[in-house]
Amino acid sequence: MSVTTTVDHAAGIAAETARFVATVRTADPATPVPSCPGWTLTDLVRHAGSVQRWFTVLLRQRIQEPPRSREVDLRLPEGPDGYPDWLDDAAAQAAAEFASGDLDEPMWAWGADQHARFWVRRMLFETLVHRVDAELALGLHPGIDPALAADGVSEFLTNLPFAAFFAPGTAALRGADRTIRFTRTDGDGDWLVRLRPDGFGLDPDGAGAVADGTADGTADVTVRGTAADLLLFLYGRLDRSADRIEVHGDEELLAHWVANSAF
Repeated sequence: MSVTTTVDHAAGIAAETARFVATVRTADPATPVPSCPGWTLTDLVRHAGSVQRWFTVLLRQRIQEPPRSREVDLRLPEGPDGYPDWLDDAAAQAAAEFASGDLDEPMWAWGADQHARFWVRRMLFETLVHRVDAELALGLHPGIDPALAADGVSEFLTNLPFAAFFAPGTAALRGADRTIRFTRTDGDGDWLVRLRPDGFGLDPDGAGAVADGTADGTADVTVRGTAADLLLFLYGRLDRSADRIEVHGDEELLAHWVANSAF
């Protein structure tokens, strides 16, 4: 199920970008980013700022069909030292676009929500996850607001079934009515994913509280953790063997999920 949330996605982008910029501003741009193999902090910031600029262009155009081109004038800085300010400027451009129109307007999106607001929510979690990547690379603790993290879990699981064109492994997430439950331990939040022969997705009727700390019999495997840890697990930033994650049930099914749900 989707957790009811009062998260302000536009404000979240501003806050997450500011934290991202502060994290990398005085860091060595050549620092490797282990959670994004082969990338340095410069690569990470370039990616995050490019995504923000790309989404901003889509929002400005209010496209009604898939874009034919991804060409955007990125105005990349001349050297690595310019990337923090460049990322900050990308967020400022996005904020100006959010304020200029109705984010509830219909708009093409690759996910479930065919409105402009889809891109704002997606931009928020792209930014948040890569802020976490930067902090992990620098040995910092990547704290995440619990309500924001729960919204991120919902956003990820809602949209993953539509992501096959850039996450081809999701085509293998099939099964004969196999279920995976994700249960939050620090507040309300319970999501049941059902794998069917023809696809997979959230089961709106199958979510419910698991009060005793174990699987309740309605899922083949249950993953329990705080909202932040579930979010990091879903994005591959936290391994299922971590002490902060509890797993009950079919480990092979969960391994299959992990191997094919890379976003």
